[in-house]
Amino acid sequence: MLPDKKITEIIKSSNILEEKQVEEYLKKAEEKELSLERYLLENNIVTEDILYNAVAAFYNVPFVNIKDKAIEKDVLFLIPEPISTRYEIIVFEKTNDFLSVAMTDPDDVQTIEFIKRKVKIPIKIFVTSPSSIKDIGKLYHKNLETELSSINKKTGGKLNAEIGAGMGIKNKGVKLEELAKDVPVIRVVDTLLEYAIFEGASDIHIEPSEKFVIVRYRIDGILRDVMTLPKELQDGILARIKILANLKLDEHRLPQDGRFKIENKEYRISFRVSLIPVYDGEKVVMRLLDESKKVLTLEDLGLQKKVLEIVKKNLANPNGMILVTGPTGSGKTTTLYTMMDIINKPGVNIATVEDPIEYRMPRINQSQVQPKIKFTFAAGLRALLRQDPDIIMVGEIRDKETATIAINAAMTGHLVLSTLHTNDAPSTLPRLLDMGIESFLVSTTVNMILAQRLVRKICKHCITSYTLKDKEIKLLEQAHDISFETITKMIAKTENASKKENDPKGMLFFKGKGCNKCGNQGYKGRIGIYEVLNMSDEIKELVATQADAEAIKAKAIEQGMLSILEDGFLKAKAGLTTIEEVLRVTKEYNAITYDQKFNFRN
Repeated sequence: MLPDKKITEIIKSSNILEEKQVEEYLKKAEEKELSLERYLLENNIVTEDILYNAVAAFYNVPFVNIKDKAIEKDVLFLIPEPISTRYEIIVFEKTNDFLSVAMTDPDDVQTIEFIKRKVKIPIKIFVTSPSSIKDIGKLYHKNLETELSSINKKTGGKLNAEIGAGMGIKNKGVKLEELAKDVPVIRVVDTLLEYAIFEGASDIHIEPSEKFVIVRYRIDGILRDVMTLPKELQDGILARIKILANLKLDEHRLPQDGRFKIENKEYRISFRVSLIPVYDGEKVVMRLLDESKKVLTLEDLGLQKKVLEIVKKNLANPNGMILVTGPTGSGKTTTLYTMMDIINKPGVNIATVEDPIEYRMPRINQSQVQPKIKFTFAAGLRALLRQDPDIIMVGEIRDKETATIAINAAMTGHLVLSTLHTNDAPSTLPRLLDMGIESFLVSTTVNMILAQRLVRKICKHCITSYTLKDKEIKLLEQAHDISFETITKMIAKTENASKKENDPKGMLFFKGKGCNKCGNQGYKGRIGIYEVLNMSDEIKELVATQADAEAIKAKAIEQGMLSILEDGFLKAKAGLTTIEEVLRVTKEYNAITYDQKFNFRN
């Protein structure tokens, strides 16, 4: 990060912002104890590329985007990782005459001179952005197998031997604490955690089998085998994780839950640990929660413009209920946190009951459910109503008692946000009736229902376009039980496509070929696909008369509701995801419903 004084000078000279604005933002940054650069970037006042292009112009140094460059390892390692990280500097190219070096501060003469002395070859300075430096910095990390081989080498080839010896001694009375403190064990666990962070994993699975310990990471919603470890490492790894999460070392028969945190200059990650006994030992699952990541906006989540307006309008309501639905892992909690961030103002009191609290939010009173002491969602919600709340967020409505209290709260002047496990938005309303809630209460209190799934985004570095051939169309239809004609007609209807684009064989789609940026998966990152049911008078009337989900869905589609499938296909057509990915996450949708019952929304 550049100093405030330097950033102020650069912005003023480049006319990115007016002088009055710069002074105003500088004050606000100081109030929030942030640097000016961080404040401008986090609040989307200036983009990183614009800012660092201005830095390059100010110092008359060329700007380079190193994210797209293939950098050889021997070139990268000319500057050691600690120096690269500390001074935000990367070597990205080497010729016979000079080295090309990218940095964020071309005025850092001391670092430049140090690099010159170290490499003993002329260097050419370029300016790049901090995120580019961070992105390329991941290349310093070898793959897991190489790293663990390196650990084995550093311990004199005694990785398995030491652990095996430890296991043997343990049976003769050595405590598990000693096993957990073995240097090789610590290094193995640290390496597994570090790689999960750098790979952007959401979960780590450590699974004991008869002869091995299998390690898997969940990346972009998909579990991937990472490596297989020797069985001798099992108890040591388990003991180390238990110590980190403050769990009982000698408990092997009951499930245990705990947390720990890893924090440094680059990231602040909280690990939620769950252990459960299985046939071959204890299985560990660790959920990674990035506490340093800023809250997303509704636009970042992937809501279409029309849907966005409906959501924002309902968030402005002082009372009623907003429900977010979808299966586990569909991003419901992230959506609720995003909504709360929008309505989190000094003039309102927001309180939550969650299980678990995934992210801490400033100015929001968050409570953790504790079933062991009978602090359930219902008990917590009942207590919150005595805390003078304006807005209440209930992590999940699971039973009649919680649903009844939530409905009553929405009816008596509170805005209630919550989640339910239903496949789509329309089926949420009959589900509430099935829980025993009176139909007139549901129709008068529910304002909006948002159903969602998460799809993997096509990697922007290896995206390519294609048209489907007859054979591929047939395979797609057989695999997903939906006609390709339905897909193309949905897209054509929703985006007013031209006659040429209505031809299924001529319709252009996109996919990722696979590259080193996405681990040859063709996907990188995720985005939501949504359907939003706005409670119109006609739909309220259907609910009051206890109509079924199909009737409510038919009326909603007639009134212009975009289904999850339609939203997904539009995103596939726009090159954000693939058709296969949309169909993968919407398997429970009945294709006949769309092929026959709704007749393509004609």
